[in-house]
Amino acid sequence: MAGGGAARHTEAVPQLIAPDVRVHASFLGAMAEFAAEGRGSMADNSMVGRDLRLWSRRWQHPAVFARYVAAQLAETEPDGPRAAGFVPCTNLWWVEGDAFLGRIAVRHRLNDFLREFGGHIGYDMRPSARRRGHATAMLRAALPAIAALGIDPALITCDTTNTASRKVIEACGGAFEDERGDKLRYWVPTAPG
Repeated sequence: MAGGGAARHTEAVPQLIAPDVRVHASFLGAMAEFAAEGRGSMADNSMVGRDLRLWSRRWQHPAVFARYVAAQLAETEPDGPRAAGFVPCTNLWWVEGDAFLGRIAVRHRLNDFLREFGGHIGYDMRPSARRRGHATAMLRAALPAIAALGIDPALITCDTTNTASRKVIEACGGAFEDERGDKLRYWVPTAPG
């Protein structure tokens, strides 16, 4: 090598991105993992559950996946089309290179349901990426974007039985407020200091 320098190998570093068609294959793999663990039933009202029901039979086609990505991006629009009871939402994907690891949804405001049960933030980590610190890193990385939306602190809820999610929230500074039904409610500061 010229100058005697050593060749460098750069590894992809996990990062938040806007939804992007470039991770199509990996996204489909992640959704297959979610489906294999039983997600997508009519009882599953999570982001993943709804998306699996609405898109999973079609999004393997690139044009349909591009429409799905466009729909994810359009959810940020204050006056955009959305189902009754839904609020504007910024969707961000946690990726490592072209590998889709998880996603986080930031709801721009709280309605009655979100104030009680859903909170400002929802997230999912694909099963094969769990227990490696990705959920905590993803939430920490999202905090500046959440603050930029004027949300400080952010309400995050989790099921009383979801110890992993509770630990993620607490690791990111979540202050426990109360338990309502089967949900724990935390307030997480988003702005520094």
